[in-house]
Amino acid sequence: MAYSTRTVRCGSLLRRARSRNGVSQAELARRVGTAQPAISRIEKDQISPTLETFERLLNAVGETLSISTFALDEPAPGAGNQSIAELRGDYEMSPEERLAQAAHLSEVATELAAQAEL
Repeated sequence: MAYSTRTVRCGSLLRRARSRNGVSQAELARRVGTAQPAISRIEKDQISPTLETFERLLNAVGETLSISTFALDEPAPGAGNQSIAELRGDYEMSPEERLAQAAHLSEVATELAAQAEL
């Protein structure tokens, strides 16, 4: 089965990091030796920097880049105990299967709530 790839855009990540640290586009441009319009184009996702450039930009605002990989059959870090493959499997369910699953989960939640009241 083929899964679509998710594209990560640097623009919003850079903009949030810059804002968190109180750095203007002009100041960031000065720190890394480029022009302010170049920073603007990155933040608007009009251009995509290399990882090295993105790391340099983040460093200039006082942050760093952290990238990791994990197997699709392992639970995603910080996302519970289901693997990415299991979560994606839910998308393959028919509407009837989804309704049956929702009904079952509702029954389980009702039972847990009743037990908590005891």
